[in-house]
Amino acid sequence: MTDPAAVERDAAEAASAFSHPAVAPDATAAYGEHPDQVVDFYAPRGAGEGPAPLVAVLHGGAWRAPYDRRHITPFADFLARRGFAVANVEYRRGSSLPHQGSEGPVAGRWPETFDDVAAALDALPDLAAAALPQADIRRVVLTGHSAGGHLALWGAARHVLPYDSPWRLPCPPPLRGVVALAPIADFAVAEELGVCGGASAQLLGGPERFAARLPFADPAALLPTGIATAVVQGRADIVVPAAVVESYVAAAAKAGETVGLTLLDGVGHFPLIDPAADACAVVAEEISQLAW
Repeated sequence: MTDPAAVERDAAEAASAFSHPAVAPDATAAYGEHPDQVVDFYAPRGAGEGPAPLVAVLHGGAWRAPYDRRHITPFADFLARRGFAVANVEYRRGSSLPHQGSEGPVAGRWPETFDDVAAALDALPDLAAAALPQADIRRVVLTGHSAGGHLALWGAARHVLPYDSPWRLPCPPPLRGVVALAPIADFAVAEELGVCGGASAQLLGGPERFAARLPFADPAALLPTGIATAVVQGRADIVVPAAVVESYVAAAAKAGETVGLTLLDGVGHFPLIDPAADACAVVAEEISQLAW
């Protein structure tokens, strides 16, 4: 049973993270015809002369429809105020209606969620060049929070997907690196712990399809990538416990790859994207180390 004090702390952290008003983008571009197939761009504020590194942000919310990119716009603005060009990527998420025996909105769509992330990342250099000339598309860092952290790790690993995957790339994506924030990075461990109400299995189409689709979706199965990877995780996170990330980092080490892991004491799930929290500054520094 979760400690009531931990639940209270998590609620307070979530309230702080979601208390910031949404920040309107400087430009928006579509990468497809569906209303969710869009990218919002934020121009760097207070940057020096010359193009700024581009940070592509993938929001969390357990891949569920009620959680869209708006909740992470204060984080995107925070990065822009740190001198980055920012792309806030939207993608199709689960249905707003319960099904598959779920008690609430189902997580993700197979294959549409993955279709969208792959298409958005493939289109990003051209979209950014047109919508945000301040962006240096030769210096791209991919980041994401929670379920978005999973998608960031997955997006950086498409060149090691199974050969019959429609999302496989023939060579590594042109990234400076990926910074995953409390990511759902090991689906097997996440399911064992019941992370987000079994969202990982829902994303893959239900328990009956979980094992067959795992090699196409699970970051812990897509190693090594050869892409510089860092993970930032709160030790006090009760939404995506540190055990999920630690299992992913161990899998990477077993595959011969080193993943940087920053564990923050006394920090839960939401301060990583809360501009008012010290943890958010730690995230920006991790991104800086890869981008500049």
